[in-house]
Amino acid sequence: MTDDIARPIPSSIDETVELLEQQDYLADRRLATVIFLSLRMRRPLFLEGEAGVGKTEIAKTLSRALGRPLIRLQCYEGLDVSSAVYEWNYAAQMLEIRLAEATGIQDRQRLETDIFSERHLIRRPVLQALGQAGMPAPVFLIDELDRTDEAFEAFLLEVLSDFQVTIPELGTIKATEPPIVIITTNRTREIHDALKRRCLYHWVDYPNAAQELEIIRRKVPGCNAALSQQVVAYVQKLRTLDLFKSPGVAETIDWATALTELDRIALDPETIADTLGTLLKYQDDIARLQGGEGERVLSEVKADLRVAG
Repeated sequence: MTDDIARPIPSSIDETVELLEQQDYLADRRLATVIFLSLRMRRPLFLEGEAGVGKTEIAKTLSRALGRPLIRLQCYEGLDVSSAVYEWNYAAQMLEIRLAEATGIQDRQRLETDIFSERHLIRRPVLQALGQAGMPAPVFLIDELDRTDEAFEAFLLEVLSDFQVTIPELGTIKATEPPIVIITTNRTREIHDALKRRCLYHWVDYPNAAQELEIIRRKVPGCNAALSQQVVAYVQKLRTLDLFKSPGVAETIDWATALTELDRIALDPETIADTLGTLLKYQDDIARLQGGEGERVLSEVKADLRVAG
């Protein structure tokens, strides 16, 4: 939710770090720097990284922090212009044609102008992101761009180059103020260089143990300190294994929340086996950790924490 009062862009990297931290998003200096530059230079920000590391959350955080509406385009295979940009309200257009026939209107040019007017235009996310008069420029999240095809990428070039869209029946609609554009990809395929060149780039990596522990402290305040340390240490250890899909930060938060709901104060093999479905999302990975591998990891985690503590 935003209050529709756009707040100023931060004037320094330190201000950017503080702005994000106020929204409980912990960004390292490199990430804060590229966000700051993207905002100041009005360039799209291209974020790559594994699923669950917090790429999408950056757009949501900026929306809250800057008081801008969030427009989200969730990408998927087969995404086309009618779903992403605009389409005509055909039912309303047909009704207008029927009314014109009933009242005997013969001026075809006037009728065509009426049915292809703004009032019959359905704005999809791309067109919404170009803004409307009197509204602050939004944060435009193009999420998981790698799920679309190259044809849709090519279409986005016009949008990202000039922040405009051409509608044959209406002409060119151009943003009065460019939106704040965040593009995310899980790198399931490579994105064309022509699109990347229009953006600033950053690889969002998994947080280190200290950062992830602070995230748990903020996001799951009911999780006791000892359990939080064990959870983070266990997840960090899992990321060193050859799993089909390593757990992201979102899964760490879910696991800590689940364990808190179960009133657990420490990890044990039975609890881990019972709750792995909140942490891992593939049966092969779960089966591997429900056996001796899971107990071995837990033993290592407890040994490491004893040495550190």
